[in-house]
Amino acid sequence: QVQLVESGGGLVQPGGSLRLSCAASGSGFSIYVMGWYRQAPGKQRELVARISSGSTTYADSVKGRFTISRDNAKNTVYLQMNSLKPEDTAVYYCNMWGTALDYWGKGTLVTVSA
Repeated sequence: QVQLVESGGGLVQPGGSLRLSCAASGSGFSIYVMGWYRQAPGKQRELVARISSGSTTYADSVKGRFTISRDNAKNTVYLQMNSLKPEDTAVYYCNMWGTALDYWGKGTLVTVSA
């Protein structure tokens, strides 16, 4: 059973930065697609960024501001968030996806407010 544990959320002012981390238990981390999703109050969960072994994908709303990366030796995926906006406020979830595998973390809250 895989466990995903997110950390790094918090309160930040507009224009500020945060780095989220997601640590995964278990083996085989490097072969799976890792993603960050978010869900704002009253809205559906949406993809923020995703990283496979050779490529990254970003939502248009975060391109140029957020960067996803992974450290396979540490079984960890990161989301560097810069130039944060109030509309980035949401619970951010880590996802691990593969053939017949789809795991989610419990989420970490990011609040962007003055």
